[in-house]
Amino acid sequence: MRVLVTGGAGFIGSHTVRRLIAEGNEVICVDNFNDYYDPAIKERNIADFSDNFTLERLDIRDADGVKEVFKKHKPTHAILLAARAGVRPSIESPMLYHDVNISGTLNLLEAAQETGVENIAFASSSSVYGGSKNIPFEENEWPLLPISPYAATKLGGENLCRYYHQQYGLNITCLRFFTVYGPSGRPDMAPYLFTKWIDQGQSIRRFGDGTTKRDYTYIEDIVDGIYAAIKKKIGYEIINLGNNTPIVLNDFIGIIEKLLGKKANIDEMPEQPGDVPITYASIKKAKQLLDYTPATSIQEGLEKFVAWYLQQTK
Repeated sequence: MRVLVTGGAGFIGSHTVRRLIAEGNEVICVDNFNDYYDPAIKERNIADFSDNFTLERLDIRDADGVKEVFKKHKPTHAILLAARAGVRPSIESPMLYHDVNISGTLNLLEAAQETGVENIAFASSSSVYGGSKNIPFEENEWPLLPISPYAATKLGGENLCRYYHQQYGLNITCLRFFTVYGPSGRPDMAPYLFTKWIDQGQSIRRFGDGTTKRDYTYIEDIVDGIYAAIKKKIGYEIINLGNNTPIVLNDFIGIIEKLLGKKANIDEMPEQPGDVPITYASIKKAKQLLDYTPATSIQEGLEKFVAWYLQQTK
């Protein structure tokens, strides 16, 4: 495969690129190295890629630039990971999230249909389920009521994918990721922040009483699902990729405490707009269509993450 990966220098993107190259595929990485977090982190993520790897520094909002890259490289497959991430920041900058996640996705889909891309995987999010009371979350739930601009843009992206499938016959699988973590994880997310704060003796800013639950999913399990989806043409589908085992926030913090051998100092903060009490993926569809079975427990995954974190801070 010749695979174009947008957001390929990011956390999920760089792990996906690594797998694609290891399996003998050619990769075109598209990333604009924006300042949502330190761009040097993304530079490090891709520093050791060379063979079968091409980097295009490009903002997906640049419609002409996107079309040029697709025409230049003629990818057979595309994995669309690029997005403005984060629920809380989207509440502060909704227009930015719309521009990147809606307009940017539209640019990519238009270029893909013009150049005849065979198969596409689109990164969606568990946030589209909003505060759903139907547990675990299933892909056929309707209506979906997202409670943040970020979630709304991801649901909008799914609908654009549906249109491009119906109108042009593009094969597109929308993958709803559930709280991805692991080595090289984003520095703005809870696993990294909590580990850093506990390790350095800083107080943890915990929103709410710690009883919320998240379906944390280890990065290599997510990459397994992405790779399975990009290899399989199944028309248009929406598929959850989660661990199917939510963990209570206080228990999550407790595992990190034990791994570091340090006690957390906790500052309890009010619950935040856009937060939901639980995320919980039904993965029946993923098992059926992608033979997806997450292999990494939260204990094992956090052991690997904390070991990576400590290695980075030496």
